[in-house]
Amino acid sequence: MVYLINSLWQSWRSIQDERLTFVVLVPKNGPRVYRHLVAIRQNAGLRLLLVRLLVRPWSDVDVLNYHVLEALLNTSVHLDSLEKDTVLEERWIKEVVTRSGMKFRWAKLSASRERPNRDACRRPPADPTLLVPRPPVVTIMGHVDHGKTTLLDSLRKSQIVSTEAGGITQHIGAFLVQLPTGEKITFLDTPGHAAFSSMRARGANATDIVVLVVAADDGVMNQTVESIEHARRAKVPVIVAVNKCDKPHADPQRVKQELLAHDVVCEEFGGDVQAIHISALKGDNLLALTEATVALAEVLELKAEPTGPVEGLVIESRTDKGKGPVTTAIVQQGTLKRGCVLVAGKSWAKVRFLFDENGCAVREAGPSTAVEVVGWKELPSAGETILEVESEQRAREVVEWRSHDEEQRKLQEEQSAIEQKQKLHLEEYRREREGLSHLSWRQRKVALYRANKTRFATRPSERMQSDQLSLPLIIKGDVDGSVEAILNILDSYDAQQCELEVVHFGIGDISENDVNMAEMFGGSIYGFNVAASRGIEQLAARKGIPLRLHSVIYKLVDQLKEELSAKLPPLVSENITGEASVVAMFDVTVGKKKVPVAGCRVQKGQLDRRFRFRLIRGRDTVWEGSLAALRHHKDDVQTVRAGMECGLSADGDVDFRAGDIVVCFEEVAAPQVTSWDPGF
Repeated sequence: MVYLINSLWQSWRSIQDERLTFVVLVPKNGPRVYRHLVAIRQNAGLRLLLVRLLVRPWSDVDVLNYHVLEALLNTSVHLDSLEKDTVLEERWIKEVVTRSGMKFRWAKLSASRERPNRDACRRPPADPTLLVPRPPVVTIMGHVDHGKTTLLDSLRKSQIVSTEAGGITQHIGAFLVQLPTGEKITFLDTPGHAAFSSMRARGANATDIVVLVVAADDGVMNQTVESIEHARRAKVPVIVAVNKCDKPHADPQRVKQELLAHDVVCEEFGGDVQAIHISALKGDNLLALTEATVALAEVLELKAEPTGPVEGLVIESRTDKGKGPVTTAIVQQGTLKRGCVLVAGKSWAKVRFLFDENGCAVREAGPSTAVEVVGWKELPSAGETILEVESEQRAREVVEWRSHDEEQRKLQEEQSAIEQKQKLHLEEYRREREGLSHLSWRQRKVALYRANKTRFATRPSERMQSDQLSLPLIIKGDVDGSVEAILNILDSYDAQQCELEVVHFGIGDISENDVNMAEMFGGSIYGFNVAASRGIEQLAARKGIPLRLHSVIYKLVDQLKEELSAKLPPLVSENITGEASVVAMFDVTVGKKKVPVAGCRVQKGQLDRRFRFRLIRGRDTVWEGSLAALRHHKDDVQTVRAGMECGLSADGDVDFRAGDIVVCFEEVAAPQVTSWDPGF
């Protein structure tokens, strides 16, 4: 724009002929250009004919093209052959820059180089000649309290049930059991409670065989069906263990018939699913169950390569005070030894110690062995795949690449969300201005100001405040699976009465940072199988932060529901205590003032002066409030019963008429209960 005005001015000064008239085409979107030219015409006496272009507004590209064409005017370039997208030769580019009074310098374009993939991958299938038989990984699944852990307890002759909070398994337990015949079986005991669905799914994905425990006196329950679905999705064969057959009301046949409805057909009904009748508590028929498991494992021909890089799966992860981040892992390929460098998700480890299920240190762990791995730099998530890499440097590269890859995916998701928001905003903007398109810009501004005056007048702090009730939560658990289970429960929250917001979750004991965060958001701290030191408890009490520590999952959920219900305002209901009809109206002199009084006869119940009253005329409510006076004959009374006559005056100016109905009612506040049902 400046260049065009200067060119026009220089041309007029060089010609100095007042008879000439300059015709200037001014772009539609160039009001500043138009004002400058009008000023030149007025100040210099220049004869200008200003023509506004209405067809298409000028863009910066039009002005630049005009400038380039003028610079090439006295050169050998054929200007008629140049188009908007024509690429000039290097010498003509230099000529244009030089004639414009500038210096040129070639700049190197920094092309964004694609980052090479440095991720670690699973190794290719091993040579069949190198494969050796491995113990089967068997997962015990079923409904809560159907005897899964008792079955494992009988198999390995230990007492696990007595150490479990509430008598239910709340973690995945991994144990290696050696049978009297010499065979080894790795058992995974998964929780049966409804809250631990994700743990059961992870156990099914890490296993070779699923032993479905069903109580003979209870039958097929919700978690039994869910376990069948997990095994079916993982394509894992099932063995049915009908437990508690020693009880008087046990009916194993009914259990097997109920399983038919879920496509689990036992051998006696023509299917291929083995069903063993056992009593885990007394140890009856456990040998038959182990023989069935070993026989099915032989049919599956389970083999693995004990050499080469290690591959495995994180079953559970937790933070130990003395050991740091610890994971329970199942080795799938190779042999895990001390000193191995492992990668799982976005964390890596140099193995410092390996422990078996009894807490004893071991030097190595072969395929199908469950071990605790110590040496992680950060805690990996349960369900992550473990891969061995050559060195610590290679492990850092893998973790860095995975972090970069996740960051890029998040950026793409955020960019898509931003573009969608911008599109919606633009559509709303256009809709808002469709009705104002005929107005000038000044009139449009006034109309928009009037429409949004109340919104602009509100202070930003007031605009941010919301009447929506909310309960911010901080969740801490002992292991990754427990936190995952609690978060899955909270994901099912669908009540509209109060908003539930998880502001932070993590693994480990309650810390001072958790208390400070809860104070900042005005929330509560829920801990599952974690502890809080005396100092932390005193700090939380001093700041008024609710600290809820639980060791049983359903008790935690029950207290959360109670706290949500306590946040809700009480439900106010009306209890009608009496009803009277207005018979006559008369005035009573009180001091120097006449007070209208309604003479009534009580039809139902009783009128109580302490409660509220409502005046109904026909079907409409005329007045609602309190009484100023209630009299029987000449006495002030508190209550008037059915069949009695009374006079009453309202607190305020109320027009009583004969035939009106006066209703006395009591407002009763009842605590409101959240409508959220987590399913257990």
